[in-house]
Amino acid sequence: MLIVPSRRQFLTGLGAGAGLVAATGVYAVDVEPLHRLVVTNYAPVLPRWDPALRLRVAVLADFHICEPYMPFDRVAEIIDATNALKPDLVLMLGDYPAGKIAWRKLPLEQFARMVEGLKAPLGTHAILGNHDWWDDHAVQRSRRGSPAVKRLLEARGIPVMENEAVRLVKDGRPFWLAGLADQQPYFNSFDVGLDDLPATLGTITDDAPVILMAHEPDIFADVPDRVSLTLAGHTHGGQIRLFGHSPAIRRVRGHDYAYGHVIQDGRHLIVSGGFGMSRIPVRFGVPPEIVLLELGTGSASATAA
Repeated sequence: MLIVPSRRQFLTGLGAGAGLVAATGVYAVDVEPLHRLVVTNYAPVLPRWDPALRLRVAVLADFHICEPYMPFDRVAEIIDATNALKPDLVLMLGDYPAGKIAWRKLPLEQFARMVEGLKAPLGTHAILGNHDWWDDHAVQRSRRGSPAVKRLLEARGIPVMENEAVRLVKDGRPFWLAGLADQQPYFNSFDVGLDDLPATLGTITDDAPVILMAHEPDIFADVPDRVSLTLAGHTHGGQIRLFGHSPAIRRVRGHDYAYGHVIQDGRHLIVSGGFGMSRIPVRFGVPPEIVLLELGTGSASATAA
């Protein structure tokens, strides 16, 4: 039997649906991107990792500082939450300035002063992302030199790594931290990258484990198994993630590198959802996150910060 809803039932249902859409929009534009912050924990069992090397690493990606979406009080909240985790090492994966969605850009000098407050015995280390290059009009015009944010961070004692590696030691156990230059430094010339993976790995002089920082996860398709773990940002988890999928992020050679822990041919990649936004001011299903790695311990979960 066909049941036809009354006019009142139809209008009630229409109103409820419109209310749900409006509530979802408010959540995606305001609540999740501006007020939520989670700590996503990973404790992967990595190849070529020294099991006696126990390392706690905080990974911060894609700040995109600007008003109203990433003001300095929000940056301060992230820094405080990171320090409360008591990491051995803090890694920053690029994209510090905002993209075109910014209502008002914020000074990178103040951002650099703030992240100097990150605390970890093995220090804070950084790489650059595409927006660090795109936001610097001088290097875009000349295609020479480095973005100003590199100089500002290094003046605060935070090394910015471009195709280089450094050997670090925790409790007498060595490991290498490698950082790639950006793969998409020039706007509208995405096929011209400054990254040099072979040269970067060529600076490694022994068989200690390797952690590789790369802003864009695309490079993972070429990372050899000499690297125990690759870390990337850039995607923001797609900003909209539904049922474990990020529809806005294209696959790389048939592989999904949009978000989270990826294992491919025995190699490990973790892609952070980061903090900020670009293109559209929306996040839904992928709240801003601090990634916390517990290496040398032996699952993944998300907890509120």
